[in-house]
Amino acid sequence: MKKRKARVIAFYLPQFHPIPENDKYWGKGFTEWTNVGKAKPLFKRHYQPRVPADLGYYDLRMPEVREAQANMARDAGVEGFMYWHYWFGNGKRVLERPFNEVLNTQKPDFPFCLGWANHSWTTRTWDPKFQNQKDSMIIEQLYPGKEDYINHFNTVLPAFKDGRYITVEEKPIFMIYAPQDFLDIKLFMDLWNELAIKNGLKGVHFVGLTGGWLKNNQEVLDLGVDAIAPNNLWYAETKVKGKVNKMFAHKIRQLFPQIWLNKYKYKNIIKYLFNEYDKLENSYPSIIPQWDRSARSGRRAVIYTGATPKIFEEHLKEALDIVSHKPEEKRIIFLRSWNEWAEGNYVEPDLKFGYGYLNVLKKMLK
Repeated sequence: MKKRKARVIAFYLPQFHPIPENDKYWGKGFTEWTNVGKAKPLFKRHYQPRVPADLGYYDLRMPEVREAQANMARDAGVEGFMYWHYWFGNGKRVLERPFNEVLNTQKPDFPFCLGWANHSWTTRTWDPKFQNQKDSMIIEQLYPGKEDYINHFNTVLPAFKDGRYITVEEKPIFMIYAPQDFLDIKLFMDLWNELAIKNGLKGVHFVGLTGGWLKNNQEVLDLGVDAIAPNNLWYAETKVKGKVNKMFAHKIRQLFPQIWLNKYKYKNIIKYLFNEYDKLENSYPSIIPQWDRSARSGRRAVIYTGATPKIFEEHLKEALDIVSHKPEEKRIIFLRSWNEWAEGNYVEPDLKFGYGYLNVLKKMLK
């Protein structure tokens, strides 16, 4: 059997269908597309709004859409999707319908894993017009304790036991978005491993997403996770701008967000996106196809300019080189993301690049 260059797992956002919470705060029928469609260019040659091509402004309640996405990803050499999973404590969930239907219908027949987006939802989460106003809570992320952690485990157990679930060393991968926010994380992981073994699994392969300064990578490893997924955007931005300038600009923009935009050249960011932590065997680097959060955050957004499939190919090649020495099962690269349209962070076809990003993945992975 031919060895894989890498196991590329794509972050997948399930926000493309209406839910009561979004209807209540943002208006009837709000989805991710609401902000994407009304985005405006903020400077000359700013690529906004971003318009989907082949799949259109889709609704993830439609099985045909989910099947088409899986076919595109499979053809591009992507191993599977990591669906963002929302559990706010005390059984409170949102956006679960698309994944539940994937699980219950057994379609599409395409690998998957779950990432727990353990963060609160506030009025700044989804809508740019609230960026300059006082933030207020929509749903607070809570950690109620052992009984809730058991309930959470039992809820995801059918997914863990599904034959499509992506594993490392026969253990289902479960990412935690903000591991350092979770004071009970060691108890949680020990409990879930115990429950997994009781239910016929080998355990759970916990992956902690890191962020901010370089030291956070080690801090998350020290929590006892099995692996980290370094989120090096802040690190790369600091390397490009310089630490003093970065901190000064950050403070000024917090006070006066209209003064200037937080822009970087994509080609400069990817020069610094990887560091020594990405080379560790228990570290899974991330690749960023493009980045522009202005649809969600307005003038407070971080924007990477000049991203193209050609430059993304150089970025992917470096990531493949980094993981090439690792055991085949741990040659994992997270694609951030498959469909984060309001972050300008996606590989699905659009009117500007078409299949450009998917073709790069196909070329480099197959």
